[in-house]
Amino acid sequence: MKRIGHLMELIAEPDNLRLAFWRASRANAAKAEVLQFRARLEDELIALRQGLLDGNYPVGRFQRFIVHDPKERVIHAPCFRERVLHHAIMNVCEPVFERWLVSDSYACRKGKGQWAAVRRAERFAARASFFIKFDVRKYFDSVSHERLMGMLRGRFKDPVLVRWFERLLGTYHTQPGHGLPIGSLTSQHLANFYLGALDRFVKEELRCRYYVRYMDDCVVWAEESEGLREVLGHIEEFVAVELDLTLKPVPYVNRTARGMDFLGCRVFPGYSTLNRRSRRRFRSKLRQYETNHEDGVWDEACLQRHVEPLLAFTRQVRAWGFRSKVLKDLGARPIGLQPREPRGQLEQQRQELPGREPQQQLARQQEQQPRVPRRPSSGQG
Repeated sequence: MKRIGHLMELIAEPDNLRLAFWRASRANAAKAEVLQFRARLEDELIALRQGLLDGNYPVGRFQRFIVHDPKERVIHAPCFRERVLHHAIMNVCEPVFERWLVSDSYACRKGKGQWAAVRRAERFAARASFFIKFDVRKYFDSVSHERLMGMLRGRFKDPVLVRWFERLLGTYHTQPGHGLPIGSLTSQHLANFYLGALDRFVKEELRCRYYVRYMDDCVVWAEESEGLREVLGHIEEFVAVELDLTLKPVPYVNRTARGMDFLGCRVFPGYSTLNRRSRRRFRSKLRQYETNHEDGVWDEACLQRHVEPLLAFTRQVRAWGFRSKVLKDLGARPIGLQPREPRGQLEQQRQELPGREPQQQLARQQEQQPRVPRRPSSGQG
């Protein structure tokens, strides 16, 4: 692929910086740091433009916190000014990353989110009898800065932009020369880009037809189990030698008919259900939401806002029976999710509305109305 140059001028364009501010502020428009930036918007953007071109804009200020969704993760969220900078860079560089990635790579791509990856996995599971699923051990913490920079130099020839990537990588490490912070926009794209080399190795060198990757969760399908074990050996070697990464222990070969845990689902040929962890999470969260409502912490509207995304997740898979049972067991009658009235009952209510006559009576009246005789045709006497 031809290297791309002269991108810093586009990144530092005032219109691109305004777009970056808008995208960075969408989810946190009421926060103090966002309001302060907005109050001095033109001055802030001028300083950002000059700092980008000079290469000296301050970076590396993180807010550290821990989330448990579903497992514990340490998040390092950059300050708002730095988030604007990240958006400015990715507005221009994202299309370059996009052209490098194969079609069966998902995450951090428009139209290629979690459910697109699950749907693709369902189709591949319906075409092959065996699969092997593997992921990288402590992936974000293990990314090599040196090897990632080598890959970035192969895509970008603008020296100022390359130095900016180097600066951003240098703001965080878990061990010398390794690690990407979870919570940063550039980290998501760089992490996805880093494993693009694995995608091309699997698709172009190993010639695996059925392959899906969502960040570092990878699956290969095939008709023969022995072929998959050989593929896994080549992948382990490539990941260790070329990317300085290690796969989690004991990747296993299994039959697609038995199902596969993938992105919170249990994927079968042609369809998916919720996996065990997602079922537990659904029960736990719904129980907590109901408690918040009963204790007066949330009103009805707040409860609905929290419950609807939770239910929307379960609607993506075959989970109607499970969802109904949990709602019934929790007595979730009044949480704003009332079942619709049966069609027969709705029809009866409609017929009994004031000012309307029952349909049967209207039909009899129509039958009793005298018919207008037809006009005789010209051929009749």
